[in-house]
Amino acid sequence: MQAIDLSRAAVGLLLSLPLFLPPSLLAAPPAAAQEAPAAVKRPFQLPPSADLRYELSARQRGFGLKGEAVIVWRAGEREYSVSATSKLPLLGTITEDRSSGAVDAHGLAPAEFHEKRMRKDPTTTTFDREARLLRFSESRETYPLKGGEQDRVSVTWQLAAVARGAGAAFRTGSEWPFFVAGRRDAETWVFKVVRREKIHTGLGEVETVLLARQPLPDKQDQSLEIWLAPRHDWYPVRLRYADGDKEQVEQTLATVSKK
Repeated sequence: MQAIDLSRAAVGLLLSLPLFLPPSLLAAPPAAAQEAPAAVKRPFQLPPSADLRYELSARQRGFGLKGEAVIVWRAGEREYSVSATSKLPLLGTITEDRSSGAVDAHGLAPAEFHEKRMRKDPTTTTFDREARLLRFSESRETYPLKGGEQDRVSVTWQLAAVARGAGAAFRTGSEWPFFVAGRRDAETWVFKVVRREKIHTGLGEVETVLLARQPLPDKQDQSLEIWLAPRHDWYPVRLRYADGDKEQVEQTLATVSKK
């Protein structure tokens, strides 16, 4: 029956895609583990704490899917937390992810990243500051912590914080690399500022800055785009992920409530 097929498609698509926050793009490990780059300190300013709700739409094999994603972002002077949940009608919660840690000279300094997918056991990525090692519950891979490392939930908010603090340096054509940990490995993501454009959201027409993650060496068909809104504290107001012509998921901000 089509309803059964649609449910299976929904689960398969959303378990493999990056829903803000938590970007889950690394379903498979890279061909070779990357060395963490040298620590880079950039000016940053954390966006204000807020609850954000996004309309979610996805497409896979001709099926159209609708749902919602909810982000709970909390920023303090010395610590932060962010959780991201995505839901579909009838199926309920599909993904639950959270990141928490400190705020240091580099910006967000995750301590733990938890990732939960429907019908799968949760995983934990640990940023062991005392031992200066990045560890994974899903693999024996480790990386040295040099400063500035992010996870798939925190990276969007670190990007927003850097954008808020960068001033004129955050211009079209500029590139912003981050070393990002998933559930079993880590690699460098490079975001490029593409252009400014106006888009329609639940807040009305919003002026945004579009950033595109540069293609990963072993995932050339995958693309990730993030729209940040300068006049709304640089909150991420849209995210779009695509894997060639096979599948696509998009989240657009519906409401935001500052805390």
